[in-house]
Amino acid sequence: MKRLASYRIFIIVSMAMKFFLQVYCFKRRHRGDNSAETNAKWERLVTKQAREYNKKALALGGLMIKVGQFLASRADIMPPSFLAELEGLTDRVPPVKPEEAMAVLEEDWERPVNEVLDWISPTAVASASIGEVYKGTLPTGEAVAIKIQRPNIARIIAIDFKAVRIVIWLAKKFTSFGKQLDFDLLYSEMQDVLLPELQFLQELQNGKNFQARFPNTRIPRYFEAYSTDRILVMEWVESSRISDTAFLDKHHIDRASLTEQLVTLFLQQVLVGGQFHADPHPGNILVEPDGTLVLIDFGMVGTVTDADATSIAKLASGILFTNYDLVIDALEEMGFLLPSADKEVLAKAIEKVVSAYQSNELMQINGAVVEELMEDLQEIVRTQPVQLPARFAFLGRAISTLAGVLYIVDPSVDLMEIAKPQITEWVKEEAKRKDTLKNFGKQAVDELRLLQRLPRKLEKLMEEPEKWRMELAKKDVQALNGSRRVVATCFASISLVALYVGIFTSHELLLYTSAPVFIGSAWWAIKK
Repeated sequence: MKRLASYRIFIIVSMAMKFFLQVYCFKRRHRGDNSAETNAKWERLVTKQAREYNKKALALGGLMIKVGQFLASRADIMPPSFLAELEGLTDRVPPVKPEEAMAVLEEDWERPVNEVLDWISPTAVASASIGEVYKGTLPTGEAVAIKIQRPNIARIIAIDFKAVRIVIWLAKKFTSFGKQLDFDLLYSEMQDVLLPELQFLQELQNGKNFQARFPNTRIPRYFEAYSTDRILVMEWVESSRISDTAFLDKHHIDRASLTEQLVTLFLQQVLVGGQFHADPHPGNILVEPDGTLVLIDFGMVGTVTDADATSIAKLASGILFTNYDLVIDALEEMGFLLPSADKEVLAKAIEKVVSAYQSNELMQINGAVVEELMEDLQEIVRTQPVQLPARFAFLGRAISTLAGVLYIVDPSVDLMEIAKPQITEWVKEEAKRKDTLKNFGKQAVDELRLLQRLPRKLEKLMEEPEKWRMELAKKDVQALNGSRRVVATCFASISLVALYVGIFTSHELLLYTSAPVFIGSAWWAIKK
């Protein structure tokens, strides 16, 4: 039943409509009432909604678990009690029948399983919403993990995205949520991060990229000859979840050293532009008996641009070295601040949170540090004119997930103390590269990096307006005429970039708006 498109869409959309109506009726009934009793009622309502979502997501599987995990990362729009209820939503669903999984293997391998493998486990050793894992042995005697995509999951995910699109349309039309965030960007972000999980060969490539970037971290090697878009065969690793503290103690693994390795690994992912592991939960971070870290499952990865990496490093530097103006500058560069943001008030609020974290009194809370800090940050988000740009939603979730893992491993961990030397080293490298820290994070540098990442063809196209400007500068024209041409050239340059992007991405709206602007401004620039 749950595989039927009409059934899934009905369940998802009707649940969303029910939630919207409940929120609308509550706010209408309690308009202007901020009493403790009303707040308690509100908490009970959203907690009940989160529990219902949790239950239906686990029953439906597919995209709904992933969306729930995504919502759990949105402290800027979701109530704390809703977040707390969804925090435990993990990607766990009952496995499919073994014969169905074997059918996928035989269909993609185009031969019986026993002609490819010497042995395969009779049942799945792990199961999730996208795929499940079997243990097997190759003819060479090597033990392998075989990740098999669940039958029909691609169709189910496509159905769920249609349902989510309907829910977004309803939210934009009939709720106030549309004023708080850009739903279209969120939808696009979900597609960019979640759809690649269906392409196991892309996951394989992601894993190889991480192997090349982080040679000191063990990442199981892949067997490309046996892998397809629905089958991923990789080295079997005898290890344990990093959250298995009994395992850590049994093998005398230094927890402080382990957390330091984890923090270092994640900082390397976000301080330099490139991919980051977007789902670092305990099941994806393993430890071998000798303390070696093992990273698995690269189906869900996000991307940090060079410009954003620079801003993130600036943000971290500002926090670590108590330069809160630098923090505000970084937040503004990344699009976190709305135009009405009071930067001075926000800087003081951030300083208060950081000071609380660094105080001895708060540090004595040990494992509760993250919870306290996140509550304070959520309060800032709710009371200050800030927003969470869609492109940072999964990065925020990854950071939150990783922080939880760190405090399981070592409740006394001091994240700032671990991060400070690495941030300091990064700042030194930036200073060398830019000659002076005063140039740190300037827009010109960011834009230069962006240009370096664009196709060479675009660079050539952008050289043309510069040639116009140089040619015009040689002419002895009146000052007014020269100003007019400089302004026109700027417009031509910007619209030319937009036109090329529109052509490259087949974005009709961008094409129709940038083309006439480019033609008009170019004519204005070159006319005598």
